[in-house]
Amino acid sequence: MIIKGKSITGPQALGPYLGNAEKNERVEVLEVKGTLAQDLVGALIEMDAYAEGTKCEKPLYHGKINPEPPYRLTPEQRSEAIDALEKKLGLEGHARVVVLHEKLGREHIHVVWTRIDLENMRAVPDSHNYRKHEEVARDLERRFDHPHVQGAHAERDGAERPDRSPSRAEMRQEERTGIKGNEVRAEVTAAFRASGGAEAFKAALEAKGYILAQGDRRDFVIVDREGGVHSLARRIEGVKAAELREFMKPVDRGNLPKAEQAKEAQLDRQQGRLSLLDQAEWDNALDKNAIKKAKEQDDDRKRRTAEGRGARKKAKVGKSYARGEDYVTQSTAALKHHKRRQKNIDKEARPQRPQAAVSHYEKIKAGETPRAEQQISGNHLSLYERMKAKASGKEVTDRMGRALDRASANSLEGEHWTDRDPDRQPEAPGGGRTRSR
Repeated sequence: MIIKGKSITGPQALGPYLGNAEKNERVEVLEVKGTLAQDLVGALIEMDAYAEGTKCEKPLYHGKINPEPPYRLTPEQRSEAIDALEKKLGLEGHARVVVLHEKLGREHIHVVWTRIDLENMRAVPDSHNYRKHEEVARDLERRFDHPHVQGAHAERDGAERPDRSPSRAEMRQEERTGIKGNEVRAEVTAAFRASGGAEAFKAALEAKGYILAQGDRRDFVIVDREGGVHSLARRIEGVKAAELREFMKPVDRGNLPKAEQAKEAQLDRQQGRLSLLDQAEWDNALDKNAIKKAKEQDDDRKRRTAEGRGARKKAKVGKSYARGEDYVTQSTAALKHHKRRQKNIDKEARPQRPQAAVSHYEKIKAGETPRAEQQISGNHLSLYERMKAKASGKEVTDRMGRALDRASANSLEGEHWTDRDPDRQPEAPGGGRTRSR
């Protein structure tokens, strides 16, 4: 039996992943416990919201219980396994969600707990979780009479450390690119052993279609033909990170592209290969099945991006509704939701602005406006013009006329027209200004 898990955040991404019925033969929500919301996404959003009163950045703990095929857990064994793991992690009594997945004939259980202790408003520590996973797995194997699976942390008894199993991110990358990590390891290991030095190794990688790049958290990474990123140290069998670092010293990391740049380069190469479809001489040379697969992967990436964007929008709306069931909270959330929708509708319906004419300042800068006209183009004169436009069509008294004339004259002299307004005295007792009687 294999048990994995870690602290995470982001219920808007986790919800669609757990409820994805396209990539799993069977998806069944077995339990939603301890939350007001009884649906999968709503419960996850509510559990994530518990952290609002704490400093916890990853308030959810996602665990996966995977029995070794062909064994399957009975409902009683599932409950026993979940409770044992919950107790070991210190999450007893916390809200949780349990989802059953069946894929390629293999059943496994996903359990998501909230790490927030609501009575004390603190997060339960998640340290040494890998060892706790293995201790629970070994105990359950003995209880259920399942075969022993050697782990890296518990009950080693002199056994060699097993190969590291791929992470969830690596498995998702394999599904996305179609390139298995074991295949990459075999090719890179062969290139490493056949190379006499770092530069020769780099050339051998490039010959096999890989790009050596700088890692964000690691010294070196390689990018495969489909844009997948791999840790170089984990793709060479039998070599430790310190040994690889010493071997790669002749290669200047500063001259290598970053991982994102290498991914862009690989995707450009792929697009270049696909563009050759238009040339008749390449029709027979290219593998049409590979091209079809690449197109399907591209469509799948676009679909997942659109689904993720939609899921994030729904989660944002759902989070506001999940804060409480009282009338005031629900009404406030509904009003905010309506305002956001109306704002988006107005934005889409808003006509495009016409192209702005060349401003007076740009004409002056280009030398297209005479100097005399430049002198009367200040802010004060624009105010004067606005006053004249406002007074047009109305009766202009002698006092208004004198004020407008003085405003024009003062604009040319660089003074503000209100400084010399005959309707106002220069200073009044107490430092203020009053109108003349």
